[in-house]
Amino acid sequence: MVKYCAAPKDNNNAAKAKASDIRVHFKNTWQVARVLRGMPLVKARKYLEDVMQHKRCIPYIKFSHAAGRTPQAKEWGVTQGRWPRKSVELFQNILKNAESNADQKGLELKDLKISHCVVQRAQKIRRRTYRAHGRIGAYMASPCHVEMFLEKRDAVVPKPSSQAIRQGRVQPPAHKRFGDRAHRCTYK
Repeated sequence: MVKYCAAPKDNNNAAKAKASDIRVHFKNTWQVARVLRGMPLVKARKYLEDVMQHKRCIPYIKFSHAAGRTPQAKEWGVTQGRWPRKSVELFQNILKNAESNADQKGLELKDLKISHCVVQRAQKIRRRTYRAHGRIGAYMASPCHVEMFLEKRDAVVPKPSSQAIRQGRVQPPAHKRFGDRAHRCTYK
């Protein structure tokens, strides 16, 4: 039995996939997982293909000190982005595995979304490099563990009509009703 860091809401309507101690950069893989979390399966598969062809990028928001800027990142509201090939290939393989598991359970693939996508640091792979003046320096790799759940999408709730809002059946959020006083509001 493989351990996961979480459990799906309904095990019968979910498919799981996991990869451990994979030799890909943790920081790049974390960025890819952040983007995929919550995406429908078909959309995620298409997105990863576009990243491999450099049509779209993976936005970098954390660990982004040296990441270059690209206009493709505007889609996500940031300026920095990259195309981490090895991490994207890993997620394509994990998605394929999860799809197979979902198909085995008899789930409809077009109804699935990525509900849980986690990347965790694995134990570093230690090597050594030889430096000047007889010194030795650390030369380590940062592998990671990845796990993913595919679950059935919830029913889509339609947006309330403007007529319902005008009639007072639906209230706008507090920040729109009270402006900058919203944080002091104790209205229930």
